[in-house]
Amino acid sequence: MCGIVGLFLKDKSLEPKLGAMLTEMLITMTDRGPDSAGIAIYGKDSGGSSKLTVQSDQADEDFDALADDLGAAIGEYVSLKRNDTHAILEIPQGKLEEARTALEELRPGMRVMSAGDAIEIYKEVGLPNDVANRFNLSNMGGTHGIGHTRMATESAVTTEGAHPFSTGDDQCLVHNGSLSNHNSWRRKLMREGVRIESMNDTEVGAAYLTWKMQKGSTLGEALESSIDDLDGFFTFVVGTKDGFGVVRDPIACKPAVMAETDQYVAFGSEYRALVNLPGIVEARVWEPEPATVYFWNH
Repeated sequence: MCGIVGLFLKDKSLEPKLGAMLTEMLITMTDRGPDSAGIAIYGKDSGGSSKLTVQSDQADEDFDALADDLGAAIGEYVSLKRNDTHAILEIPQGKLEEARTALEELRPGMRVMSAGDAIEIYKEVGLPNDVANRFNLSNMGGTHGIGHTRMATESAVTTEGAHPFSTGDDQCLVHNGSLSNHNSWRRKLMREGVRIESMNDTEVGAAYLTWKMQKGSTLGEALESSIDDLDGFFTFVVGTKDGFGVVRDPIACKPAVMAETDQYVAFGSEYRALVNLPGIVEARVWEPEPATVYFWNH
């Protein structure tokens, strides 16, 4: 099953409402996947600093003095803003990899949800409404975002296995379907140095796109390549720092619907996820074609 939503805003006046709109869409998809949920929000560039979104099952202990410890390790000022089991670490640009390496030594059990200049990912086990309330997602603004509510079929119900997955700076992916050759790709991509930290096949899809873009492909080209290289049935919705993409496999058996107006582009696993969006009655609504890449960017 699983439910996917995505929203790419063209109208800047809607940006303060992004979290509220995306959360409502995700909650509507609850019965497609009630075991965990997550949202990736792309906010404005932090200007001179980058962000690490981190998660801990022992947040009180792990977040205590983390900013000071990490700052001392990399020789730079680091700030921390906690949000329940997650925290946003702001780090000077150019220090992300050094900070991630230091973090592995300072807090071995801590997970990095996302890294980049604009992206923040929040995900946990639980119903979308509960996860959204936990992180106050409805009050978050931004330019675009994607969300996912999961029904686990190939790995355990854990925070680590929840979507979205991020394997490159300001990149993330959510997935509905199943990949049959993810184990062989996992081994190949890890040999290539791409970070993969779970057994979820969706993270392999995200890592594949990261790897292709590291090799010089655009996101659109990477999505085109995925149609041939990744076996199985899938709908991918992908976010980058300034873009939003969708692709389905050649059979396209997983449900998907899109809508576009002058104000936004929206994606939902079902049309009912879109019905409360402004101007939906006048929107161009369609089912994305099989083996076809759709992409928008600012």
